[in-house]
Amino acid sequence: MELVCLLNYGKIYIVYLFILGGETVVSNKTIKAIVSNMEKVIIGKTPELYQILKGIFAGGHILIEDVPGVGKTTLVKALAKSLNLSYSRIQFTPDLLPSDILGVSIYNKNTSAFEFKKGPIFANIILADEINRTSPKTQSALLEVMEESQVSEGNNTYHLQKPFFVLATQNPVEYQGTFNLPEAQLDRFMIKTKIGYADEKSESDILQIYSHREPLCDIGKVAEVGEIIDIQNSVRNIHVSKSITEYIVRIAKATRESKYITLGASTRASMSLLRISQSSAFIDDRDFVIPEDVKSNAAAVLGHRVTISSLARANGLDGEKIINEILDKTYTPRVYIND
Repeated sequence: MELVCLLNYGKIYIVYLFILGGETVVSNKTIKAIVSNMEKVIIGKTPELYQILKGIFAGGHILIEDVPGVGKTTLVKALAKSLNLSYSRIQFTPDLLPSDILGVSIYNKNTSAFEFKKGPIFANIILADEINRTSPKTQSALLEVMEESQVSEGNNTYHLQKPFFVLATQNPVEYQGTFNLPEAQLDRFMIKTKIGYADEKSESDILQIYSHREPLCDIGKVAEVGEIIDIQNSVRNIHVSKSITEYIVRIAKATRESKYITLGASTRASMSLLRISQSSAFIDDRDFVIPEDVKSNAAAVLGHRVTISSLARANGLDGEKIINEILDKTYTPRVYIND
């Protein structure tokens, strides 16, 4: 199935399609199976689970900011079990050192040489729990590994096994004992999301289920490593027209020129918005990106990356609100397959 023309009239999209051969949009049965499996543990949060999977399939790292006790850590554990990936948890504390994350070289007197002992970062899924409770010095240890999936130690470089994701949880910065994450660190998280409190019915269901058993012990794998890599490759093959890339660039440029922002979105941020839009299209069973894919994800991708000005704070604005205002003022394109 191939898109010929997509015309945008406000929020109504008229799509003309024709059949070429027998190709169809990639099935998302695996995605639904993952979500259903995780819903045995994380109840009443289906949209949030799909948001997490968008980042995973786009190959990005995810920052989950919320108050304590809403299931952030449990969500990451359920994800690791569902995807059958190796998993490490790092509890971030004020006295945590870079070597506690990456590893350290230890002298072996038998071989008269130093041997590198790998740290917990060497896994497929890393839960960086309460990441903003450690110092900027330790935060800097994550910059290379999150960007290039490798660890440099002395003259040696150690590559991590794919897929590799950091899912970090953080408490709101107003909480005691927290640090603001450095701008370079924030820019390496593809999206920032929240879980939020459960609604009344969901919370009652949680209490009923957890009253007599631990659901996390009952769930098993529903996907393999190869499937996740195949999905990531499929996401990168989602068609993106020139009109869409120009739309993303206009949004990023607007953040750099806004009077409410002192540090705008980087080129890495633009690329992240592109990837998450492709992932969003894939999850929706489309093999092409539409403007709504960009709009619906822009705040999650860009909101945490921009540094807001004192004028914005005085007007009660945060990063997400500013991004949404920019979207309202930015021209939404018409999209053609041959762009």
